[in-house]
Amino acid sequence: MSDAATTASETAILGGGCFWCVEAVYLTLRGVKSVRSGYAGGHTEHPSYEEVCTGRTGHAEVVEVVFDPLEISYADLLRIFFTAHNPTTLNRQGNDIGTQYRSVIFWTTETQKETAEAVLKEIETADAWDAPLVTAIEPLTHFWPAEAKHEDYLARNPENAYCQAVVAPKVAKMRKLFARYQKDD
Repeated sequence: MSDAATTASETAILGGGCFWCVEAVYLTLRGVKSVRSGYAGGHTEHPSYEEVCTGRTGHAEVVEVVFDPLEISYADLLRIFFTAHNPTTLNRQGNDIGTQYRSVIFWTTETQKETAEAVLKEIETADAWDAPLVTAIEPLTHFWPAEAKHEDYLARNPENAYCQAVVAPKVAKMRKLFARYQKDD
């Protein structure tokens, strides 16, 4: 393999509710080089977590996933995305309610847009969920990184009640469902 092939990377921007949950799931996957929490889809520049939580900035909590497409495809990242959160609840994930928790895929290329539309249709056709999908597919206008305290949240806050009740069980479930993509521990 050439050096170019071994250093290939693409970026996916995904919003599936609380970014702590989504980040933790993607950090376990082979081929994922980095995951960064942030905000996208809103109208305020350099939003803070507190501002986004009000629901008035228009942003969704998202993760920026940098991955090696030779190890895991964008389509497979999206299949995991549609399993890792509930894509049928509008502006809600469990007890987290508001537009900042919406299900959204932000595409950066026409190929990503087409792939997202195809995978969404695949999931709908498979009747994987009991209700219609509400996941939006939108062009990325800007990704704003979240504050450093949100990075690697589960690993840094394992005793946090939300992490114990919501994040850790979700990661365990995804490790089982997508075992073939898990990094070696």
